[in-house]
Amino acid sequence: MQFITSVLKDDIFADKKHKSGSEFSGRLRVGILGTGKIGTDLLLKVKRSAWLEPVIFAGRNLQSAGMQYAQGLGIPVSDKGINTFFAPNIHCDIVFDATSAADHVAHAQCLDQLGIFAIDLTPSQIGECCVPALGMNEVLENKNISMISCGGQSSIPLAQALVKVIPNIQQLSVTSLVSPDSIGPATLANIEEYYRNTRSGLYKYTGIESIEVALLSNEAHAGKPMLNRICAYADNIDLAKLQLALNEMEQRVQTYVPGYQLQGSPKLIDGGVQIELIVEGVGDYLPTYAGNLDIINCAAIAVAEQYAKVRLIECNCQKQTQDDLRTLVEEC
Repeated sequence: MQFITSVLKDDIFADKKHKSGSEFSGRLRVGILGTGKIGTDLLLKVKRSAWLEPVIFAGRNLQSAGMQYAQGLGIPVSDKGINTFFAPNIHCDIVFDATSAADHVAHAQCLDQLGIFAIDLTPSQIGECCVPALGMNEVLENKNISMISCGGQSSIPLAQALVKVIPNIQQLSVTSLVSPDSIGPATLANIEEYYRNTRSGLYKYTGIESIEVALLSNEAHAGKPMLNRICAYADNIDLAKLQLALNEMEQRVQTYVPGYQLQGSPKLIDGGVQIELIVEGVGDYLPTYAGNLDIINCAAIAVAEQYAKVRLIECNCQKQTQDDLRTLVEEC
């Protein structure tokens, strides 16, 4: 009896709060760092989520278009950047970092110090990369998740489908063509990191070492959705079997990226096979043709919601244990 009473007083069965100090209510408190197009689009997606609650929108310029938009929605804003999250009145469980790869190097350390789950939308390659359609065990095992790149999120699911059907692939080639105004300054400033991170993600999920990656943009493609062309070089390709695998993967990605669409059937090329894919956005803050930006945001929201669901299960289990112990005490 004395032991049970002492357990009930222990913190592990006390009314549960987040590490950040906020009580768990079924929706995790979210901060967004970076107020450009990606950050602002993320804000609308977070607002729509049944699992997430936006509590702060942080950047460096209160007069930016993103800041003004957030204020119009009634979302608290800050121009203190990463320092925002050290303020005693700011409590976040998740922070999306939509700044730059160079900035995330410092941001990752700060968020880890604060015990905040970080979702990195930059190509910093600090966190563990994750593609929701291929499983999210990474969310359970890491405190910093990398969303790789737009080219990674769009090509990796189909590349894995290729590997499962064609076990002897010698080389992969991934080319992404996007509208000029859907490439932000951060992407251009981090283009080498983009290539490195995309190749790293492709290697993680396929095991193929020889990988070529290209990100292209030209005025002829202005206003058109992201187009991906994936080539796999191998022998003895069963096109019918491959088509089934690609269709299944397309449907898995469409559960969180509705505009993810295969274009026609896989085609034999000299030395291998080629598949094409377009990605259209849902049209929140970004135009629908900016599928390259939308897909990484949709993937990030899928990761955040998975993390929130796991937290909810944990808290429910802890609450159930607490209730069971109290019932036992009363019976004693």
